Amino acid sequence: MTGILIFPVLFSCQPEKGAKAIDPANLDASVDPAHDFDQYANGGWKENNPIPGDKSRFGTFDKLRDKAEKQLQTLFDEVTKKQYEPGTIGQKIFDFYNEGMDTAKIEKLGAKPLMPYLDEIENCTSVEDIQNLIINYHRSGNGVLFSYFGSSDKQNSDWVISQLYQGGLGMSDRDYYLNNDNRTVEIQNEYVGHIAKMFELTGVDAKNARNNAEIVMALETRLAKSSLSRLERRDPHRTYNKMNLASLVELSPEFGWKQFFNTMGFPNEDEINVGMPEFFTEVSEMMNEVPVEDWKAYLKWNMINRSASYLSSDFVDQDFYFYGQVMKGQEVKRERWKRVQGTTSSVLSEAIGQLYVEKYFPPEAKQRMMDLVKNLRISLGLRIDGLEWMTAETKEKAHEKLATINVKIGYPDKWRDYSSLEVKTDNYLENIMRSRAFNAEFRRNKINKPVDKDEWYMPPQMVNAYYSPSMNEIAFPAAILQPPFFYLNADDAVNYGAIGVVIGHEITHGFDDQGRKYDKDGNLNEWWTEGDAKRFDERSQVLVKQFNEYFVLDTLRADGELTLGENIADLGGLNISYQAFKNASDETEPIDGFTPDQRFFLAYAHLWANNVRDKEIVRLTKEDVHSLGGYRVLGPLRNMPEFYAAFDVNEGDYMYLSEEKRASIW
Repeated sequence: MTGILIFPVLFSCQPEKGAKAIDPANLDASVDPAHDFDQYANGGWKENNPIPGDKSRFGTFDKLRDKAEKQLQTLFDEVTKKQYEPGTIGQKIFDFYNEGMDTAKIEKLGAKPLMPYLDEIENCTSVEDIQNLIINYHRSGNGVLFSYFGSSDKQNSDWVISQLYQGGLGMSDRDYYLNNDNRTVEIQNEYVGHIAKMFELTGVDAKNARNNAEIVMALETRLAKSSLSRLERRDPHRTYNKMNLASLVELSPEFGWKQFFNTMGFPNEDEINVGMPEFFTEVSEMMNEVPVEDWKAYLKWNMINRSASYLSSDFVDQDFYFYGQVMKGQEVKRERWKRVQGTTSSVLSEAIGQLYVEKYFPPEAKQRMMDLVKNLRISLGLRIDGLEWMTAETKEKAHEKLATINVKIGYPDKWRDYSSLEVKTDNYLENIMRSRAFNAEFRRNKINKPVDKDEWYMPPQMVNAYYSPSMNEIAFPAAILQPPFFYLNADDAVNYGAIGVVIGHEITHGFDDQGRKYDKDGNLNEWWTEGDAKRFDERSQVLVKQFNEYFVLDTLRADGELTLGENIADLGGLNISYQAFKNASDETEPIDGFTPDQRFFLAYAHLWANNVRDKEIVRLTKEDVHSLGGYRVLGPLRNMPEFYAAFDVNEGDYMYLSEEKRASIW
């Protein structure tokens, strides 16, 4: 360690008032930590924090999101009590929110705001009309059938190009259409019934509504069959298929791609990444084979589905029944103010984020986060140097990538301009439609231009964090920098165990099974030696095997392949942050009966305290690349000898894995 500069973070030894870093009430002292550390660390919290009726799961992330939501409510209360000049940000927030909260007006209008869009679809008489409508929908931000957006070229990360991606499904995963287990068949039947009921709410009789629903289901099932699975989409090489417009027309000749790109403003587009070529071949064939009336039913359903949340309560209730109750097991809808506030915060995200930062983000938090990041970067560098399985050639490239990771803390240095977004008092749905068109134009304007390195992909009021492989950057919005993730005045052990691990997690994403395939500049480029890549994959498979053995509900197992990237990042984040903690801190004295090492691991475990409904367990296991919270505690810690020492874990204990079964990557 000689000559290594460690930046002192200088946390005091007590957390700020009202936020006890390690609270005995969160623990279950009746459980042996060596047997079930999740229950030991979080059993009290789980008992004291049952799932609210409007949620399908409730954990520390959700609790902090609720806090941020309340903080935003205070802001909204302030903003909506003032008068504003037309066109100002205040007027836009005021009118957008109030239109959403005017339930008397919304109930009186019923389905009326939706009807002009359904009439437009009904007036189609040919496949050409259908295609024109699909193209116009993409321009107006109501993209249907497939996804179109601008994103950096995977092999030229400084440049934004057009991207085409599979889509068009009303359910969130293709497997809901393709699998035939009891739970999936139940969902399929409920989905068809849901579509039919939604059509009835627009005035269609029951028989025709059911017929429309069957048509939609058949059409979406065909799309699902030509779609890649979530696991297949994790391979960045598989979804990188760059071609010019002529090649796309050859691949998918029956769709009007020349007209599409002309309408988007790129008549001579010559760089298009087609994420799933087979999907777009199928789209082409469907243009010839699917009758116009079937397309009309499909387009109407998409418009109804995308509008339901902004219409009268009969639409909102039916929408909640399927997507909330059937899919997730939620018991009641979220309160209206929460839903409308969330939508407003999404539409005017950075405008509201700017207000949020001014009110709730202390400037000193940013500097302390920067110091933590520096220490974790040093820690990973040391760990890279110590890897016995990696050659010097790959280590050198790994150090280069680590050194060039960009860091964003709190909020953007420049804020987005909303001056061209028009918000009126006609009705809630029309404000949604205008915001979609505004955002679609914003995204289109990036295409065929250099990447904006200053742009953030999450607003400051979002409780989350991210790593972008194409940008090679990590970002931590202001809202996550609060307890239990970040304490301005807690001991080092707690902050390294909590936000330190989150930082380490995001850094490790640059070196997980997918992130490692991008170089220091964010380009998809093989910078590993063949032997090192092989050894990395072998070590990663140890984690896959471990997680595949977890039973999450009855006979349902976790998916170690789907969650591999996140599991690598969890384990790497723990190792990196623990070493950074030991390098930076000289803490030795217990606090509240726990040693510094114990407080580190307790703070980590508390990040993932949560309760989850059974339906949500099933859904998340199918869809989510993150493991369920309890396994984010148990899984990584069973691979850490430092944890064993801290809590006296020995052979025969559940938390113990023999050395040959442990995963050791970063």
